[in-house]
Amino acid sequence: MQSTRTFTSTPPTRPALDEGTRRGFMLTGLTLLGLLVGWIFQGTEWLSFAGYLLAFLTGGIPAAREALTELIKERKLDVDLLMVLAALGAASIGEARDGAILLFLFSLSNTLQDWAMGRTKRAIEALMNLNPDGATVRRNGTVGWMKLSDILPGDVLIVKPGERIAADARLIRGQTSVDESPITGESLPIDKQQGSALYSGTVNLNGAIEAEVLKPAGESTLARLIELVEKAEHEKSPTETLAEKWESPYATAVLISVPVVFAVLHYLFNLSIDAAWYRAMTFMVVASPCAVVISTPAVMLSAMAASARAGVLFKSSAALEILGRIKTIALDKTGTLTHGKMRLTDVQQVSGTETENWKGIDALESHSEHPVAVAVMQHVQEKQFAEKLDLQNVEAIPGQGIQGKQGERTFWAGTRKMALSMNAVLTPEQEATLSNWENQGKSTIIYGVEGQVQMLLGIADTLRQDAREMIHELVALDVNPVMLTGDREGVAKEIARQVGIKDYRAELLPEHKLDVIKALNVPNAHVGDGVNDAPALNAASIGISLASGTDIAMESADVVLMNGDLTRLSGAVRLARKANQTVIFNLTFAFAIIVVVGILSVFGKVPLPLGVIAHEGGTVFVVFMGLRLLGERVKTR
Repeated sequence: MQSTRTFTSTPPTRPALDEGTRRGFMLTGLTLLGLLVGWIFQGTEWLSFAGYLLAFLTGGIPAAREALTELIKERKLDVDLLMVLAALGAASIGEARDGAILLFLFSLSNTLQDWAMGRTKRAIEALMNLNPDGATVRRNGTVGWMKLSDILPGDVLIVKPGERIAADARLIRGQTSVDESPITGESLPIDKQQGSALYSGTVNLNGAIEAEVLKPAGESTLARLIELVEKAEHEKSPTETLAEKWESPYATAVLISVPVVFAVLHYLFNLSIDAAWYRAMTFMVVASPCAVVISTPAVMLSAMAASARAGVLFKSSAALEILGRIKTIALDKTGTLTHGKMRLTDVQQVSGTETENWKGIDALESHSEHPVAVAVMQHVQEKQFAEKLDLQNVEAIPGQGIQGKQGERTFWAGTRKMALSMNAVLTPEQEATLSNWENQGKSTIIYGVEGQVQMLLGIADTLRQDAREMIHELVALDVNPVMLTGDREGVAKEIARQVGIKDYRAELLPEHKLDVIKALNVPNAHVGDGVNDAPALNAASIGISLASGTDIAMESADVVLMNGDLTRLSGAVRLARKANQTVIFNLTFAFAIIVVVGILSVFGKVPLPLGVIAHEGGTVFVVFMGLRLLGERVKTR
């Protein structure tokens, strides 16, 4: 009887709103309360003063504290400081109501921004909640609940229906369907048999299963995803970086311009001190670059969240912006456009019975580990032989093939050289068949017994089903696909023809791929999955890797396609372009508000409350324009 240990752990409940957003809504509510009290009870001086004081304290102190912290620690002027100064300026000329309105709308705007951006970040950070706290594990005959950090390779997970799989594992008992959508974005359940790979964070849907842990929790697919997400949150796009770089100088310029505007209006246009100062304060509010600063991150984070949901993971918003501008994509052939595994594609019977021929091939190729032999054996294993052929003295002949004996008879499989050495004669028709297959980039095997050819086989690395569709969609997006491969010219030409690529480069070593990438028009992208693709992934403007590829390829890439669906690449390009277009629209809109409403405020056509509405409304508008991308679909099928 197995002993059982039990550990209990209750996962924390995630609040609907984070603490900062809840505090923001509370302070905004108090600011509104103060504004209404001050406004409604204007006839009672002390009550009106108390109301406006409440509005100024709850709406102004948080912003002032952040602005002063930024000024002292970073030596940067923050836009929050402009808002607080404008409110105090309004109060200084007897317009405390307008100042309170400004602070309320500014507080409301910031709170709505925090809430909206929080939605985007939560969509990304949802990945981090996919891991359970632990799992039921069997180790050394003992079954019990273990924390995630205690689970080791070799442990056996016991997963019931509805439970999440706690670590990358291999199914060893039972069969089920698994929901992999959190990791790969694949909407349909994936059937799993014994030997199937299971990813951490995915959900077991049907029967109870047992699975052997392959990697510690810290090295799982989900852990790598979380690490990439955390890095992405701290890396900014070029546009976002530029906006942040100019935020402080711009705020300084606005602050300096306020007394200039006041002086011009008062001394040149003979406005009263109160009127000139009021317009200067309105100008300062309108000219503040809040909408400009928030335009880009609101869009980029939303687009990254939408793509992550579909299994396309960007390591940074810079990668997203660059992908939206590329005109050329270089694609590795093996493992990217093709499956990267040899498969038996053609069979031609020449003589003898089919069953006896397959028995002979099975007896020979089962002794070989060559990729071509492995491909043949995968096909042979599907056949159920009542009895197998037993050969003696099976040996590989370098450069020719393999042969073995049954009594005095020699069974062989290999190249034309092998056939020639066995005095087997190929007919013109058989030669034409072999040449046709080889022109299509296939490897060929001739199987025979003694001097008689029995069967011809064609083996090839087959094209991914979604490769042609992906290339068609890229061309429709005016992106030029270029295929790069180390294979010989004939193979490259045939694969390029099948997939619909006009520009291909064959017989490339890794350093040659690097030279090709450097010579392509920039910005460009490279898609690869192998160790030899890492230099090219680094050299390209943006590197794209399949999650099924090597760890070094994933580390070198800027974008990872988690489920290997190539059509999501074209979908990601489309989303990136839409994100860039939204950024341009947001920036144009934000600057237009500043220029148009700023000029009107100087000429007294825009009162302070309307200037505040234009400024804060514009800020909230660009945030929600960015949030629209949360609903975008990356999957194209």
